[in-house]
This record gives sequence, C-alpha cells and structure tokens, in this order.
Amino acid sequence: MLREGARLRLDYSAQSLWRVDRMIEGLRGEGTPQAAVESTLRGLGAYAGEVIVRQTGAEWWASGGDHWIRTPDGKLWDPIEEARRCFAGDGSLRLLCRDATAGQPWR
Repeated sequence: MLREGARLRLDYSAQSLWRVDRMIEGLRGEGTPQAAVESTLRGLGAYAGEVIVRQTGAEWWASGGDHWIRTPDGKLWDPIEEARRCFAGDGSLRLLCRDATAGQPWR
C-alpha cells in the first residue's frame, strides 16, 4: 500500500534507500507526529535491513521484540531505530547501508 500510495520504487537496491530517506524527510517536514508514522518507520527500517541482508548475506536477529541485522563480520546494525533517527533528522538509511556493506562481500 505504501509503495503504490507514495509511488516509491522499492527494488531492494542500495540506491532505493535514497528515495526512502527522502520520503521520511518529507513526513517530518509535513509535521507528522512520529506516533502516527511509527509502523511506517518500522516497515521502512525493515526494508533497509533486508537490503543489507540481500547485499551481504547478513542475518536478522531478534530478541525481546527488537530486530537487528548481523553482518558477516559480526557487527550488529539496527535499521529500524535508524529509520526513527532519520525521522528525527539525525539519521540516514542510505548511510547505514553504506556503512554496513563496506568491506562486505556483495552477493
């Protein structure tokens, strides 16, 4: 639904995260309360995590309702929290992906 309504082209590429970041910035710029878009932010963070998983062979890790990505080098990344930081004006899913995939074997 978000994909059609927002006309986002989400193809699991790192480049698609530019569009996701811009969409989140747009929501913030409209003055949308975070509580109103929390499920959207969670979904966009999960999408960014899946981009990382597909590009590096990372794995999803979950504990106590929180979800992270563990890249092959053993580092843990929190794309869902990064989406929230992006909404607050202090994060970027594109940059998270860049950092998480740096030095990783691409698939």
